[in-house]
Amino acid sequence: MRLRALLENDALGLRLLGGEDELDRTVRGVMTTDLKDPSRYLSGGELVLTGLAWRTDPADAEPFVRILASAGVAALAAGEAELGDIPDDLVEACLRHRLPLFAVNESVAFATITEHVVRQVSGERAGDLAAVVDRHRRLMTSGPAGGGPEVVLDLLGSDLDLRAWVLSPTGRQIAGAGEPLEAGLAATLAGEHLAATRTGRRGPHRLSVAGTAYSLFPIRNTGRGAAPASRDVRETVLSDWLLAVEADAGDWPAARLDLLQGVTQLIAVERDRRDAARTVRRRLAQEVLELVQTGAAPAEIAARLRVAAPVLLPGLGTAPHWQVVVARVEWDQEAGQAPLDSGPVAQSLLEEVLVDPATVGAESADRIAVAHSGDEAIALVPLAAGPLPESEDEGPAPALGLHADALLASVRAPLSAGLDGDGRLTLGVSAAVHSAEGLRGALEEARHARRVAAARPGRVCAAGHHELASHVLLLPFVPDDVRRAFTARLLDPLRDYDRRHRAELIPTLEAFLDCDGSWTRCATRLHLHVNTLRYRVGRIEQLTGRDLSRLEDKLDFFLALRMS
Repeated sequence: MRLRALLENDALGLRLLGGEDELDRTVRGVMTTDLKDPSRYLSGGELVLTGLAWRTDPADAEPFVRILASAGVAALAAGEAELGDIPDDLVEACLRHRLPLFAVNESVAFATITEHVVRQVSGERAGDLAAVVDRHRRLMTSGPAGGGPEVVLDLLGSDLDLRAWVLSPTGRQIAGAGEPLEAGLAATLAGEHLAATRTGRRGPHRLSVAGTAYSLFPIRNTGRGAAPASRDVRETVLSDWLLAVEADAGDWPAARLDLLQGVTQLIAVERDRRDAARTVRRRLAQEVLELVQTGAAPAEIAARLRVAAPVLLPGLGTAPHWQVVVARVEWDQEAGQAPLDSGPVAQSLLEEVLVDPATVGAESADRIAVAHSGDEAIALVPLAAGPLPESEDEGPAPALGLHADALLASVRAPLSAGLDGDGRLTLGVSAAVHSAEGLRGALEEARHARRVAAARPGRVCAAGHHELASHVLLLPFVPDDVRRAFTARLLDPLRDYDRRHRAELIPTLEAFLDCDGSWTRCATRLHLHVNTLRYRVGRIEQLTGRDLSRLEDKLDFFLALRMS
């Protein structure tokens, strides 16, 4: 309700003392107080009723009004029963802070005003929201011209003064009204939602970030691909959208909560439409994948790629390069537990991970084709770039396409919350290829990279093709007990000596190997005399029984340091 409506009701006995230009403010609630500092009980939008018992001196008015204005209250209503006329110092303070001020006639009880405001706010909001839901249902049933999720979010803002955003499970903004949600905040909200969903708590999930309250409503997938309600929540938690509302739904009546659930159902219709639009791209990826895995002729694969290119990169004059990304979502399984169908979840999640996190909108993944085979999701990503070199004589290939570390940088935190200690996401990225002949190798490369990622600690891990040409590929597959024994045998004597004598043998060894055994360069780097360096290296050899002039011993020390 608006402040103006309070003045129009004679039964409330309100008289405006200042703030004529602010009467279109929205009243979201009412609170009665005689505290000098009621800030802890204010959330913004209230009509504050006061009997002025807090005022013992004219100087008290300024800090009291400043507190109310800072909290964002809608207006102040002061009773005349205690002091008679409202003091001028309070009127002047409200004018300075642009806070509307009402005088309450001594014949009117605060309870009367409170009852009226509560009844109006609850009733009007529920009625307005019902109208919003009904209006948007008509818009969306009329087809894509209805405007998508933005329409209902605009209506929530304009009619109910509710700011809301639709977010993906990674925290990317799918839709919103007005200013976009800051990326870090969106990731935090998504992570909190995923964590709460994993615990089995029913939405809306409520939290406060930097003093602002948010309520998070799940948007369930209701299409043909939706999982039955009886299935494990882990099969859907990483693929469902959420509706984030800047408000605390804890004190909302049941009717209003039901209506917000209706809003999420409307948005779910848009989600279903988006998934239907992805069907063509998924089918293309599945067809190419089957050809590659069954050893089809390159000419046949190339023909299918030519069909895919215009769908994924409309308007592109030349065939793109391609990159393959493989992802897997795995969950810890208890004995006797039915296996989880994680392939579709990995497919949906990979489609989201491959979208630029700064991109807003539900259709921003229209250049990505993802198939799934068993528990593995495989993405065929086109790259619009110049030609790759065909031989080593042409120099190194340009740094095209996706990079493993960058893909997970912005989504690691929310997804780790969704995996909740018993799940893992591992991802491998191939190099870019420019022909059908290279696609099979790219697929195997991405799969090998994913295995390297799977050997690493952490809930969300990725590895790229560049790591397959390094000793890094081998180290993760060394059993933990072998790694510990190997590093302990070589490095523990040096660590013990350093601990007792502060000799810095370990840093000296690292620098010596990094300088390729050059005495002069190593001494310069460590700011040591070369004789001091020779003494330290001699001590390392004495303690370990190794000879740092031998390549084999240098290599053993190098690997031990990398595995420690």
